[in-house]
Amino acid sequence: MRIAVVGVCASGKTTIVRALRQAGYDAYVVAQEHSIIPDLWRRSRPDHVVVLEADLETIRQRRGPAWPEWLYRTQCDRLADARANATVTIDTGALTVDETVRAILAAIESRE
Repeated sequence: MRIAVVGVCASGKTTIVRALRQAGYDAYVVAQEHSIIPDLWRRSRPDHVVVLEADLETIRQRRGPAWPEWLYRTQCDRLADARANATVTIDTGALTVDETVRAILAAIESRE
């Protein structure tokens, strides 16, 4: 099972992919937030798409207070197609890594 993980910068993509891989899943990051190609995430033909979200305040806590709102909004816009086709969308702002992974796996399980 291939799991594509997308999200704005500092939403936790790398951390969550690492945890999913350690649990034995074929998970990978798609840098959709940096691409003007709306469906870049489709190119790798994932079985599931996970969208990680975090609000601007959370991103600034992780990246620094100067993180520009315009960039955050641009990245959110670039995730629209992935969001519309996601198996699950999770706000990582208030969840631990383990909680996020459990939520992802529960959503995938409910789809299969």
